[in-house]
Amino acid sequence: MSEQRSMLSEPVIREIEKWIKRYPPEKKCSAVIPALHAVQRDNGGWLTTELMDAVADYLGMARIAVYEVGTFYSMFVHEPTGRHKINVCTNVSCMLCGSDEIVAHLQRRLGIKLGETTADNKFTLREVECLAACGGAPMMQVDRAYYENLTPEKIDEILDGMME
Repeated sequence: MSEQRSMLSEPVIREIEKWIKRYPPEKKCSAVIPALHAVQRDNGGWLTTELMDAVADYLGMARIAVYEVGTFYSMFVHEPTGRHKINVCTNVSCMLCGSDEIVAHLQRRLGIKLGETTADNKFTLREVECLAACGGAPMMQVDRAYYENLTPEKIDEILDGMME
């Protein structure tokens, strides 16, 4: 465990410990999702197998159990990404409210397609199934912030604020 623990920075360990304290001692594995979020942020926005192993060892979980969580949810990324991840919902509610237009506008504005990263490594554009904000469709998540009721103009304002 000490080798794997050394892969986790002190700030990440402190954050994981805060989450562990929210659960009974025998249920500390319940902190797996926030632990993976903390590790992913600390690693520049993506997870490696070694980092998932470190989380498993730290939480006393089977590694496969952490892989199951880390690969199931689209919020976890397993390859280097741009500094900002733009996740656009294209599920039913967003699709019916114009997510195709939102995706097309983002692709034109950023000069990339879904699944790609801009040449300056600033943005990665991803399609996701659902971000649980159907009432505000169409919507996207940029890093940890949600943006709802999107229009091309609103997207330009958001991106312009990030270009500075």
